[in-house]
Amino acid sequence: MAFESFQLSRIDTGEATLRVRHGGAGPPLLLLHGYPETHMMWGKIADDLARDFTVVAPDLRGYAESSKPVTTEDHEPYSKRAMARDVAALM
Repeated sequence: MAFESFQLSRIDTGEATLRVRHGGAGPPLLLLHGYPETHMMWGKIADDLARDFTVVAPDLRGYAESSKPVTTEDHEPYSKRAMARDVAALM
């Protein structure tokens, strides 16, 4: 089963709330999903990585159970910069 030893949390970044799976021990290793996926794309390797790393696998804003901010005309709430701010706050 994927993410067997992981905790599931909801982390408020100040701009969004992210659903995050995290577990393991060692230096942090951030796993980011692509479009249109979720953190589950890492399920087959996350447990193996957690032997050597503290694995952090969030669902980015707008995906799965992470928050879905109201967008604007310029789509700034879903820009790469906005998502980068979320990830920086998460770590």
